Amino acid sequence: MPTLNIVMVEPEIPQNTGNVARTCAATGARLHLVGPMGFQIDDRKLKRAGLDYWHLLDITCYNSLSDFFSKNAGDFYFFSTKAQHIHSDIRYPDGCYLFFGKETAGLPEKLLYENPGRCVRIPMIDNADARSLNLSNSVAVGVYEVLRQWGYPELLCKGQLREYQW
Repeated sequence: MPTLNIVMVEPEIPQNTGNVARTCAATGARLHLVGPMGFQIDDRKLKRAGLDYWHLLDITCYNSLSDFFSKNAGDFYFFSTKAQHIHSDIRYPDGCYLFFGKETAGLPEKLLYENPGRCVRIPMIDNADARSLNLSNSVAVGVYEVLRQWGYPELLCKGQLREYQW
């Protein structure tokens, strides 16, 4: 199965991270958490959001972005409301990393500035009051765009009714 990596940089809200963990577990994506984080990894709110799926999760934690970059290499894509490219216009290769910033500030602007061709945006209405999507929703949009492009490898794509047969 191709490998998809989700990188959360300095997440602050445990429920968002729990929801992202659940998305990663349900899709086979690997989760990378880059500190400092606004909670402990054993936070009950984090686990409550993804508890039933925790055993399916491939998760790695890092102290900082420099720690992460010293241990990982590949194709990096940075999701940001400040980006100039639409997320669905990019072709994502096997082993790529999708980066998402903290809830209050997003990714560091220096990181975005140094990687303009790898910065992507999820389109939204042009209204200052619509600042951004929820972080866990943004991750889900990014994950499923990549998986759609890859043909949903090894994912169950048909369901069954309980009381009826299709």
